[in-house]
Amino acid sequence: MKFTVSSSALLSVLSTTGKVISNKNTLPILDYFLFDLRDGALRVTASDLETTFVATIPVDSVEQEGVIAAPAKLMLDSLKEFSEQPLTIEANDNTWEITIKWKTGSLAIPGTSGLSYPAIPALGEDKNELVLDVDTLVNGINKTIFATADDELRPVMNGVFLSIAPESLTFVATDAHKLVKHTAEYASGTTASFILPKKPANLLKSALLKEEGTITARFDSKNAMFEIQNYTLVCRLIEGNYPNYNAVIPTNNPNKVIIDRIELLNGIKRVAVCSNQATNLIKLDIVANKINLAAQDLDFSVSAHESIACSYDGAPITIGFKSTFLVEILSNIETPSVMVELADSTRAGVFKPIYDDKQPSATLMLLMPMMINA
Repeated sequence: MKFTVSSSALLSVLSTTGKVISNKNTLPILDYFLFDLRDGALRVTASDLETTFVATIPVDSVEQEGVIAAPAKLMLDSLKEFSEQPLTIEANDNTWEITIKWKTGSLAIPGTSGLSYPAIPALGEDKNELVLDVDTLVNGINKTIFATADDELRPVMNGVFLSIAPESLTFVATDAHKLVKHTAEYASGTTASFILPKKPANLLKSALLKEEGTITARFDSKNAMFEIQNYTLVCRLIEGNYPNYNAVIPTNNPNKVIIDRIELLNGIKRVAVCSNQATNLIKLDIVANKINLAAQDLDFSVSAHESIACSYDGAPITIGFKSTFLVEILSNIETPSVMVELADSTRAGVFKPIYDDKQPSATLMLLMPMMINA
C-alpha cells in the first residue's frame, strides 16, 4: 500500500472515527484503524464491536492499493504535530511496518494485518429505511440525549428512543427523574421504532455538525446503519420495550407560569449554592406574578432566597425540584421565555419553550418533584 494524502484531511477523519474506540477493548485489533485503499479513496474503519464508524477520504495519488491495520493512538499522536502538508504513507505487506514521509522527514510505526478486523454487521431483509434531513436528526439528539440514564438494571433507558409515525418522528429520553419528548414533522408513511444507544448518538451528533443535506437511516430489530456522504455508522440497538412515556406526562395542568428562561436559570444557580449537597433541593414558591426561590443546608447553616417576576395568576403553589436537573432542563431550551405547567406539588412539572411563530417541531420536558420536607 502506498498513497499520498493531506495531513489535515486525514487527521480530521481519524479524529472523528477514533471517538468510537474504547479505552478497554476486548480484542487487541480494536485498538487499530483499518485502512482500506481502493478505487482512489481511503476507507478508514474504527470499531468497539458494538459500534462501527467508517469514513471515506479522497487521496491525492495512489501507487499501490491494499489493506492494513494502523495503531490508533500512534497515528493520532503523530498527525497532530503536522501543519497542513502532503504526506506519503507506505505499508510493507510483509512486515506490516507503516512509514509516513513528508518534505523534511519520515517516521515508522508498527502496523498489523487487517484480515482479523471485525466485519460490519449486515442488516436483515426486514429492515426499515428513513431519509432524514441532517438538522432533524441532530436537533432530536441534541434535545434529548442529556436526559438518558446510566442504569444497568434498565438498559432501555440508556439510549434515545425514536418513534416513527406516518406524519411525525418523535425522540424521547428519560432517566425516571426527567423526561424529554421532541416531535418533528416527518412524512414517513410507516410506523416503527428503535432505541439508539448513547454512544453512537453522540458520535452521530458530532459527525453531523459539519454535514448538510440528508442522511439515510436503515434499521432492523438488532442493528441500525446511518449513511451520509462520507461517513457510515453501524451500531447495535438496545433491545427491549421502552417505557410508556405518554402515561407519565400530566395532561391537566391548570397552573401555567411564563417566565424569562435566563433569569430563572441564573436565579436557580445562585440560590442552589446553598442547597443541601445530598439532595440539591430547591423550593419554588409561586404566587401572583412572582416565583420565590429558596434553598438551605441545615448541616452547614447556609440558606439563600431570591424573587423573580413572572406571569402567573393561578392559585399559590409550592413545589420542590432537584436544582441540578432544573439547570439541565433550562439550559437545553433555546427560547428566551419558557412556560412551566404545574398541577400540584406532587405531580411532575412540564417545561415548554415559547416561540414567536409556529415551529415544525415541538419539545416537552418533564421533571419529577421532590418532597420539600425531605
